[in-house]
Amino acid sequence: MQLPPKSNHRITPAEAGLLTAQYRRHATIGAPKGGMFWKEPVEALLSQERCVALRFYYAEYDDGKPTLVFVGVDEQGKDILDGVMLDLVWPCPPFCDVPNVLNSNFEQRNPKNVSLLTEKALA
Repeated sequence: MQLPPKSNHRITPAEAGLLTAQYRRHATIGAPKGGMFWKEPVEALLSQERCVALRFYYAEYDDGKPTLVFVGVDEQGKDILDGVMLDLVWPCPPFCDVPNVLNSNFEQRNPKNVSLLTEKALA
């Protein structure tokens, strides 16, 4: 599988706030807002000899709660199935930051932000 072109994947806090607010508006009551991984396991995944990228898969625990599974990707775009994979995310809640634009309804609703995100995605 061919890899997509490289991108820096960076967005502004305003863009991140808009994206997470859209998720929260559609999420069910009690749905996780996010999660946290410690730095060391992520570095272990990314520092694998063949790893050039990180891929995630949407997943679900036996109790129905969503999670993500992270795996390294090699130069051919293939998952590194014999290497480090991550899950066991520390969920938010309860492991959240204080209320901010990423996890609470503090965001400013600005239609210009939507067009910025659309333009960025198409660029």
